[in-house]
Amino acid sequence: MGQYVAPIRDMQFVLHELLNVTEEFKNLPRYQEIDADIINQVLEEGAKFTQEVLFPLNHSGDREGCHYDKETKTVTTPKGFKQAYKQYVEGGWAALACDAEYGGQGLPVSLNNSFYEMLNSSNQAWSMYPGLSHGAYECLKEHGTDEQKTVYLPKLASGEWTGTMCLTEAHCGTDLGLLRSKAEPQGDGSYSITGSKIFISAGEHDMSANIIHLVLARLPDAPTGSKGISLFLVPKFLPDASGNPGERNAIACGAIEEKMGIHGNATCQMNLDGAKGWLIGQPNKGLNAMFVFMNAARLGVGMQGLGLTEVAYQNALVYAKDRIQMRSLSGPKAPDRPADPIIVHPDVRRMLLTAKAYAEGARAFTSYVALQIDRELNHPDEEVRKEAADEVALLTPIVKAFLTDNAWISTSEALQVYGGHGYIAEWGMEQYVRDARINMIYEGTNTVQSLDLLGRKILMDNGAKLRKFGEKIKSFVEEHGLSEEMSEFVTPLGELGDKVTKLTMEIGMKAFQNQDEVGAAAVPYLRVAGHLVFSYFFAQMAKIALEKKDSGDRFYEAKLATARFYFARLYPETAMLIRQARSGASNLLALDAELF
Repeated sequence: MGQYVAPIRDMQFVLHELLNVTEEFKNLPRYQEIDADIINQVLEEGAKFTQEVLFPLNHSGDREGCHYDKETKTVTTPKGFKQAYKQYVEGGWAALACDAEYGGQGLPVSLNNSFYEMLNSSNQAWSMYPGLSHGAYECLKEHGTDEQKTVYLPKLASGEWTGTMCLTEAHCGTDLGLLRSKAEPQGDGSYSITGSKIFISAGEHDMSANIIHLVLARLPDAPTGSKGISLFLVPKFLPDASGNPGERNAIACGAIEEKMGIHGNATCQMNLDGAKGWLIGQPNKGLNAMFVFMNAARLGVGMQGLGLTEVAYQNALVYAKDRIQMRSLSGPKAPDRPADPIIVHPDVRRMLLTAKAYAEGARAFTSYVALQIDRELNHPDEEVRKEAADEVALLTPIVKAFLTDNAWISTSEALQVYGGHGYIAEWGMEQYVRDARINMIYEGTNTVQSLDLLGRKILMDNGAKLRKFGEKIKSFVEEHGLSEEMSEFVTPLGELGDKVTKLTMEIGMKAFQNQDEVGAAAVPYLRVAGHLVFSYFFAQMAKIALEKKDSGDRFYEAKLATARFYFARLYPETAMLIRQARSGASNLLALDAELF
């Protein structure tokens, strides 16, 4: 059912031509030996695994779903999932970007990022099982004790064990200050943890030998609110003296959720009844430690949006070239057939190009952010590391929200290309729409990301991070502003940069009088910021395509056409969004709640 072919050519274009990552790696001591051949080999092998092993399980896994046994409180994943995970571990994919110190391969985050796009395109539900393990790994690496690192990081790096993030409770989602789970200190340095968590992705399954839960809970003397939350490591099986799974811990799955999408992933209700756990980091500083996990997860969810956009586009394109309906308005294009392929129709092309542009813009954007993470973690210059960290902090909410919003748009447009067949399960398109919807909700809703971007990342430091990124855009505009062939890309980019600056100042001034102005403007503001970022990368890609348009490689012809479509058809949304953001809070708050 359907198809998936990893877009290796475009990934290579982004990594080698747009970002020139091998030159960047020369400034990062641990990656100096990584060359183009290594990168290409990993991409090619990753494509084989995702296309041949994971993609065939996507639709069948959606149909079958997970199975919960009430007696044993265990979950069985869909047919083939466990075997695919075994191949994933044996192939070393789990260890790709983990430190060699803990048994990892030590490859760059920017390369692992491309592999994760393939995973999410081929099978998002399956990819969520190992995906959360990387967040657990990073959280423990930064905040865990030496003993915790020694016991758990090699197992997480290899993929032998998987990890989860246990935050949400039935009465509190985003507002974690309300959580009630309790942790009682024990005489041996451990804690007895009691409480219930919901919406825990991959909380219980049969794919790995152990599951390491990172759980937020309160100590007995903890202050109220978010400042009284601690983070605990709670394994499904307590490691024995040899570091292998031993005694079963008192954390168990009480049920799995019936969901709109991602049926192949077990979304669990987890109950802790005096479960044994160990503190991670400092008491009452758990939310700070968990943010390492949450930020990794937010970037990962953005990649889920990109993955679904790409695979939905690919399948809609194949259908549009094959399906014949009616004649072109300008005359028959396939006179030897009873009707023309629907790809001749302008609006079908609009739908396809929308998904294509959002996929290619997202690929460039996320690869850039991943490269900044490599610089943040590995550059020898402290100032460079700090600048990269600031930029990653600024761009993370845009990755999560803009890309998943766009995936919802793109998968819906791709389904529409199929007409009635898109709504029928046997074609597989409706699954992509269902799967895409959760990505706008979990790991912090897209409204929360918008508030984070505008309120915390921009206004809280008076726009310092935004100005630094804006300087890169300004420099590019000044460098190419006089180029006639670049004017169709540089002019709108420069104009949008100026508009974002003015809009930010205007909202900031209003916020001094009324903080609700931030909440009212945040969502359209984030989409404007997303288009600013996409405009920057499409302008850069257009520059490369113009330089190579006479090379005989039609890839550059397609890249140039896609950039032109983006600026002509998608970029203009910013005018409406800016007007919405400027309209203020009064039109939202004036109506009394009783009159709704």
